[in-house]
Amino acid sequence: MNILIIEDENFAADKLEAMLREIDPMIQVLGKIGSIRESVKWLSQHSADLIFLDIQLSDGLSFSIFEQVTVNTPIIFTTAYDQYAIKAFDLNSISYLLKPIRKSDLTEALKKFSSLKSAYSIDFEEILARLQNREPEFKRRFLIQIGDKIKKVEVPDIAYFFVLEKGVYLRTFQGNSFPVEYTLEKLEAVLSPEIFFRINRKYLVNINAISSMWAYSRSRVKVELIPKADDPFETIVSIDRSAEFKRWLNR
Repeated sequence: MNILIIEDENFAADKLEAMLREIDPMIQVLGKIGSIRESVKWLSQHSADLIFLDIQLSDGLSFSIFEQVTVNTPIIFTTAYDQYAIKAFDLNSISYLLKPIRKSDLTEALKKFSSLKSAYSIDFEEILARLQNREPEFKRRFLIQIGDKIKKVEVPDIAYFFVLEKGVYLRTFQGNSFPVEYTLEKLEAVLSPEIFFRINRKYLVNINAISSMWAYSRSRVKVELIPKADDPFETIVSIDRSAEFKRWLNR
């Protein structure tokens, strides 16, 4: 079986590929693509037996791919956004997987694909119309998997998210840190902008985690967080975000 993975988070794409190979060593992943533009180009020149498609890509909703190129390939959606997946499922009875993807769910999705052996009939225009008219819904919790153990972390318990080396982590108000399968860009999209603000390229903070602030050089702001960041000099609001940060605080 030849499969295309459209996913803008490299870690998530690599993990999905590894699980697919574990389930069926005969599976061939033809490509891993991270944007709408690249997907349109690839699909205009190639074909696959099955596509795993993330609903929210770095440059927009992936449904817009199908406004630019005709695709008759069956699709399994992957998403961190419950409301998008459920809406798509309700409208078209298509298969979807919620992130973080579990191997058991992936196995079931592949079985469903094998039993259907045909492309889903998907009304993308109707899906897009409903998504665009829907009030935003933000994540309420994260499921964290560490080995075989799965832990639930409620969003109000999260003080901030931060980048460490090549990964992204959350830190709770209790001081516990856990890895998450999101980029900070994705987190900005799924968390309420009333509560969370990205102060720089490494930190996305909960307003309730800010204990104190100081004026810093070049009109910047130095933020102290609870619990404290590992490196306090990494919690300085970047120059290009300082004005917006102050507006955010003053709402």
